[in-house]
Amino acid sequence: MASTILLRGSVVLLLVGLCMGIAMGMAQNFTLAPAHAHLNLVAFVLPFAAGLYYRVVPGAGASRLAVVQALLALLGGIVLPAGIAAVVTAGPHWEPIPILGSLIVLAAWAIFAVIVFRSHAPRPA
Repeated sequence: MASTILLRGSVVLLLVGLCMGIAMGMAQNFTLAPAHAHLNLVAFVLPFAAGLYYRVVPGAGASRLAVVQALLALLGGIVLPAGIAAVVTAGPHWEPIPILGSLIVLAAWAIFAVIVFRSHAPRPA
């Protein structure tokens, strides 16, 4: 379940990031490059890698904790870049949003670390 949430969610967010990059290139305005980079890394690369881990180690992704981790990872992958974009475009009074996003991301990946250390990879045949 967690692997499906992460793989599908991250691919949708990848498409958003790609469209954002194309729009910046077409406009030749790269003001939002930090938000774009965080969107691609935190909302696509990290969740996709975790989704693959959960596929390789199915027991790790079957728990409620893994589902919570998946949802937090995707939420943080949205809130953090959106907050960065808000700060860049509208000013520093929006700083609480990327701070909140960073804390959500940290929580998601701390949970993932716990899951990884608790789980056992299957042995090759």
